[in-house]
Amino acid sequence: MTTPPPAPASADWRARARGLRIRSRAFIDGRFVDAVSGRTFAAMSPIDGRTLAEVAECAEEDVDAAVHAARAAFADGRWRALAPARRKALMLAFAERIEAHAEELALLETLDMGKPIADSLAVDVPATVRCYRWYAEAIDKVYGEIAPTAPDSLALVTREPLGVVGAVVPWNFPMIMAAWKVAPALAAGNSVVLKPAEQSPLTALRLAELAAEAGIPDGVFNVVPGFGPVAGKALGLHPDVDGVFFTGSTETGKLFLQYSGQSNMKRVGLECGGKTPHIVLDGCGDPEAAADAAASGIFFNQGQMCTAGSRLILHRAVRDRVMERLLGHAAAYQPGDPLDPATRMGAMVDETHTMRVLGYIHVGREEGAALLTGGERVRRETGGCYVQPTVFDGVDNTMRIAREEIFGPVLAVITVDSAEEAVAVANDSPFGLAAAVWSDDVNTVHRVARSLRAGVVYVNCFDADDITTPFGGFKQSGIGRDKSLHALDKYTELKTTWMRLR
Repeated sequence: MTTPPPAPASADWRARARGLRIRSRAFIDGRFVDAVSGRTFAAMSPIDGRTLAEVAECAEEDVDAAVHAARAAFADGRWRALAPARRKALMLAFAERIEAHAEELALLETLDMGKPIADSLAVDVPATVRCYRWYAEAIDKVYGEIAPTAPDSLALVTREPLGVVGAVVPWNFPMIMAAWKVAPALAAGNSVVLKPAEQSPLTALRLAELAAEAGIPDGVFNVVPGFGPVAGKALGLHPDVDGVFFTGSTETGKLFLQYSGQSNMKRVGLECGGKTPHIVLDGCGDPEAAADAAASGIFFNQGQMCTAGSRLILHRAVRDRVMERLLGHAAAYQPGDPLDPATRMGAMVDETHTMRVLGYIHVGREEGAALLTGGERVRRETGGCYVQPTVFDGVDNTMRIAREEIFGPVLAVITVDSAEEAVAVANDSPFGLAAAVWSDDVNTVHRVARSLRAGVVYVNCFDADDITTPFGGFKQSGIGRDKSLHALDKYTELKTTWMRLR
């Protein structure tokens, strides 16, 4: 077996960044175009505050053009009507193109939203490739049904593509979140209009170009960069969009429900906020492993994760052992240069979000929580957006830092005296995306896992993930599921064809 070349060093990444060709125009009907208005907005890197590109600022007329192109592609069947084996081959070719450009895409992701280059390479690109490959392989393996009717009838239940799909995705995992929506939508035979977050549009535009190079027909995959209140709203209100699927804040998710009601009752799928309870009980036989998982669960990706384990609920009997190790990890997660492969924690996505996270740290102090470590902005001399890993102790679940999604490296530690109290605290939240419990007592684990109101429950681990399992939440964390074959339910219609037999 050939040994792969070593990953580039930080100096190499900086040199590559200087020579990087950035796509910055909208991608509509198979080609890059300027916004109709000619307006652009600056894509700024949170690493050092520099402008990476001036990106087309799409508005209602651009979204309308993209939807029109998607509808034309759907209507004439250039993608929808292809044999499943052919659509699979083209999607696999797309995945191969992504893999072939892994380092370029990883660099774009890091420059655009500040995550460490090591994470972009090891997590974001491989997960994106696997998602497109997995749904490509599913295309010719999903069957219809025959209903159990009387002998004089035959009822066929078939899946048909929804039509024109709008996808609105966040900035924390731009490639992965787009793949979770675009891949199953394409696999089902839909045409797609993707609106990336204004903070991180660059990989979406490059991916659209790679899709075209792989042979996916014009109009099938369109990208309209722009601002949520304009381009995102236009997609949500457009009468010729059959479904819009969103990942982001609960507040914005509620707007898409309103847009659906105000327009054509389009289908809406939402993956929204979270305030994940990470529970460590007295039956945990490895508190050190739990502490390791708690640290990565809140500090990975700078805490900018909807599943971030932002509430650490510790049984008093294991509290001291977990906290000692956890604080050691916090010291090791200090922010560094995202282009240095040794960096574990990079920059926050932009200045606005940085100030939001620092505002919550101020709130935590005012509420009376004990700040054990962190809490400051650092690396100011770089011009970038960096916040220290932050841990609050003595948190009450009624505090804002325990109830509201901070979306940053800020951990609230809550101490309890029983599994029942832990569950009560965990469920006392408007969110229900994910939860975790650590215990070696199988009865306790089953009882607690069943009691937790969350779409994903991790047991003796955290953030375990695979494309084969559904992902989504209870309560105000969303509607519907991403990943797995269950995601196809969002992007297809069920049709019953009833035949009377003579």
